[in-house]
Amino acid sequence: MKLTLIGGGGVRAPLFVGSALRRAERSGLSEICLQDINEQKLDLFGRISQELARRMQSPVRITMSVDAERALEGASYVVTTVRPGNEEGRIKDERIALAHGVLGQETTGPGGFAMALRSIPVILKYAEILKKVSPDAWLFNFTNPAGLVAQALQNEGYHRTVGICDGANGAQEALARWYKVPQNDVHAEVYGLNHLSFTRSAKIDGKEVLQPLLDDDAFIRATSQRMFDSKLIRHQRNWINEYLYYYYYAERAVEALKSDERTRGEEVKDLNAALIAKLATIDLDADAEGALAAYYAYERRRNATYMHYALADAPSMEEADKFVESVAAGETGEEGEGYAGVALNLVDALQTGKPCYTGLNVRNEGAIDGLRPDDVVEVGCVVDKSGIRPLKMGAMPEAQAQLVQNVKRYERLAVRAIKERSRELAVEALMAHPLVLSYSRAVTLVDEYLAAHAQYAGDWS
Repeated sequence: MKLTLIGGGGVRAPLFVGSALRRAERSGLSEICLQDINEQKLDLFGRISQELARRMQSPVRITMSVDAERALEGASYVVTTVRPGNEEGRIKDERIALAHGVLGQETTGPGGFAMALRSIPVILKYAEILKKVSPDAWLFNFTNPAGLVAQALQNEGYHRTVGICDGANGAQEALARWYKVPQNDVHAEVYGLNHLSFTRSAKIDGKEVLQPLLDDDAFIRATSQRMFDSKLIRHQRNWINEYLYYYYYAERAVEALKSDERTRGEEVKDLNAALIAKLATIDLDADAEGALAAYYAYERRRNATYMHYALADAPSMEEADKFVESVAAGETGEEGEGYAGVALNLVDALQTGKPCYTGLNVRNEGAIDGLRPDDVVEVGCVVDKSGIRPLKMGAMPEAQAQLVQNVKRYERLAVRAIKERSRELAVEALMAHPLVLSYSRAVTLVDEYLAAHAQYAGDWS
């Protein structure tokens, strides 16, 4: 079985490969093909991935290609994780939004729209090639904004596609750690949209385990829920997706992002450049240990400041920089699988038939009341040899439903605007978003984003 990673020259590719190799026997994996348009980065991170396979004595072949058709031909599963415009595009998205007093973040609000206008056309081209050379393959999209990209794919008739996001399964992962059980033993009821979802219930062996823990301060402090006021959590009686911080603490988030010397995009750009420069000084054949140590130190540093402004116990960027050269004792890159774990869980379930319970971005098809059948939603699903099925969630509570409906309207309009290259629809989309809600601001944001990304956006009417 062949698995292709589109964006295989990305810095996270070796982590994905390592996770896939550890699972290869159960899924029948025989080849991982890394594809990227950046030949230099593809060679660098591809060779690191090949070194991981050698160390694990894995029979799985790690191949590389800059040619998309060649990479996709014969694939059973494809994971897409690309960044059109690279870090420079992300930085523009952040800075333009912050200059107008709104959230500068790559997946939520105006930054998410700017990312979508670059990423949707690129992913649709890959999907078109995949349909031609491997029409029965599944495509798992992790390219941001995952919900908008999944909606665009479904709208164009690519129905063997799913949006994946590790954030959808935050409650499931936290409960599995808390009770020391396999993640798949936790059956969670997830509902909402990508980066705007809630978990209302979770069961282990049929027993409700989430609701009692929402009143446990120790549990809250041990999880990402510590970024929210406990009164908010207990009033809602939901596990809250961490990206809802940008809605529930909107003014704090904007001020925190503006006060940082570097945006997240600028930070990641600096980290990536430093890693590549470091690896360029190491002969991978002669000092594979040194190359892997540098790589894992990079990952540790990057993860250390993720949403640091929302967590009181997180280090600042400057504090985190102090341990960039060190690697925690015993660190191997196996500490967390992230999006790779979500994608590989799907592969395992579809290949073996053993059911997998997970939150995914799929067509609603009646799972959540009040949303259209063809709306892409983030919802609890069961996956097995017969496919991927959303679980019936029914009606959302009024407060959550109102927010989800507003953002879903934005998503529908944004996808249409990008397809039709319509400035008018784009303005209407941003006006509908709860983090903008202003015609004058929407007009300015759309015009500046279209100008900043003209190379990718093309001509809009």
